[in-house]
Amino acid sequence: MKFFAAFAKIADRLPSFRRKSEAAIEALQRALAEKQQRLDQHAVALAHSRKIFDRSSEAARIGVWECSLPDNSLVWTKMVYDLFDMPYHAELDRSEILKCYSQESLAELVRRRSRAIEERSGFTLDAEIVTPKGNTRWIRITATVECEGDVPVRIFGMKLDITAEKMMFDQIRYLAEFDILTGLPNRAQFQTALQRLPRHAVGETTMALLLIDLDGFKGINDTFGHQAGDECLKETAERLQAACKGADLVARIGGDEFAVIVTGYDSAESVTKLAETVIQSLNRSVERDGSRMHVGASVGVAFFDQSLRSDIFVCADSALYKAKTDGKNRFKVHQDPACIGNQKMDAA
Repeated sequence: MKFFAAFAKIADRLPSFRRKSEAAIEALQRALAEKQQRLDQHAVALAHSRKIFDRSSEAARIGVWECSLPDNSLVWTKMVYDLFDMPYHAELDRSEILKCYSQESLAELVRRRSRAIEERSGFTLDAEIVTPKGNTRWIRITATVECEGDVPVRIFGMKLDITAEKMMFDQIRYLAEFDILTGLPNRAQFQTALQRLPRHAVGETTMALLLIDLDGFKGINDTFGHQAGDECLKETAERLQAACKGADLVARIGGDEFAVIVTGYDSAESVTKLAETVIQSLNRSVERDGSRMHVGASVGVAFFDQSLRSDIFVCADSALYKAKTDGKNRFKVHQDPACIGNQKMDAA
């Protein structure tokens, strides 16, 4: 009887318990719905922010990237896909992506990335890539290593298209270092190369400077015009490069003046033979529009073992002057170490 009485009491309480349970469930469902609504609103705001960010980064040609270090998985924004000429959301394989980098850029990327991970730091690198479509681009990579505790877990940063900037820089550098007409290094680059040379020849090699001045060039300008003179200078540059294949530098340092630096010749005789070859090569007519233009060349030679590096140009110029005054179309070798103001020369 007691059992049935207790059961009856429990049965009487069931409706109240059910109502309370249903109320609790409804409250929980409302809370979950409100939380889901906030999450949805946050997701919409996040998507909107991401869209604005993507548009801004695309306008600036900047892409954001991330690489998980444990598995090398990649995450890119749309701009990075565009930089590499890849479809948006295409599957990313880091080993395949690395094949886009030039050999030199890849080696530097691996070196800097490894160092940044080891030091828990970051790096910046200008790298050359060739996309799967064959387009060559220059990109600026910035990277930062993120750690959990002291363990590097990911590396992330930005990639910026700097192709136009790189092309402009290369053009400015070319104009500063090369002669536009002939494509040869100009006087500025020649002077830089001269200053970088060692003070004396290394081992058994011979170091020398050859200064070359065209004979009769003014007559070509006067007779055939400056355009013909320019063609003659271009031809001279090509012949000089062909004759001086073993030289360190062949430069145009003035209107009709050229310079050749040699450091690896085995003897003084090989240098004088080069001077002879230069004269023979330039002492051939240049044909243009059915006309023959003829120039010769005078060459002054000075050896580094006989001259201080700071004096070598003056010594070679003195030798060139002597070749000119002795009849042109020949070369002279400077023999006196105290060459400044000294005109002691020996004919070859």
